[in-house]
Amino acid sequence: MKVYVSGSTGFVGSHVGRELRERGAEVRDERVDLLDRAGLERVVAGCDAVVHVAALYSYDAPAPLYERVNVEGTRLLLDVAAGAGVSHFVHTSTAGTCGPVPGRAATEEDTPPSWELEVPYKRTKLAAERLALEAKAVVVNPTTPVGEGDRKPTPTGRMLAGVATGRIRGFVGTTGLNVVDVRDVARGHALALEHGEPGERYLLGGVDLSLEELFGAVARLAGRPRPRLRVPYAVAKMAGMLGIANRDEVRLARLPMYFSSEKARSRLGYEPGPVEPALARAVAEALSKGGA
Repeated sequence: MKVYVSGSTGFVGSHVGRELRERGAEVRDERVDLLDRAGLERVVAGCDAVVHVAALYSYDAPAPLYERVNVEGTRLLLDVAAGAGVSHFVHTSTAGTCGPVPGRAATEEDTPPSWELEVPYKRTKLAAERLALEAKAVVVNPTTPVGEGDRKPTPTGRMLAGVATGRIRGFVGTTGLNVVDVRDVARGHALALEHGEPGERYLLGGVDLSLEELFGAVARLAGRPRPRLRVPYAVAKMAGMLGIANRDEVRLARLPMYFSSEKARSRLGYEPGPVEPALARAVAEALSKGGA
């Protein structure tokens, strides 16, 4: 099978490309601008499948850029793939399009709270996902991947590096994350390509951890005291309004971001392993760079 992987130089995309190669696929991973139709047509030509991982994952980029990359880029790649007769299309969305939901782990049947759609990243990822579902692509929704290779780094990588290097000494007490080994997310992409149903979405997650638990685990791996300052949400919200903290990241910290991967387990055979080894790899990489 010939597969074009967009975003293959990024954190998740590089692992997806490696996983597909190990499974015997011929992977094309040339970096092409998502708005370059001619370039996309060239790399997609002759492919049996497209795995669209590329996206703008940020909370501080100009708002129009999210729309161009996440929405228009997805629209164009879907169109090019359809025109080239590509038979399989897997779109990488985010768990954030499924929730969070107060009081329980969110599933693929859920939607995010309305106030979170004020965040450009989240709003445009939801719009891109809807385009993919309308085109009968298979959609995967990773939670919070961690591990080696987050070179930019992503907002998640910056957060982990901040704790590992001792720059982050507190945590917002209202939130938590579902954390998963990026290698498991890559395997989930391969399983979705092999077994996913067109027009369906699959959460690829690991374990739910409060921010206090996650930061404590990272600090322990880095040999540092765990952050102990519990920041009330009202204080974090004020910090965001004053520009001391990122307003969009604070807005997303209002609820625990917990998710269930049961659908992927039962329908794809997805089985994530423990997250501690991935956290150890992420911490080691962060410390080797002095904190990204």
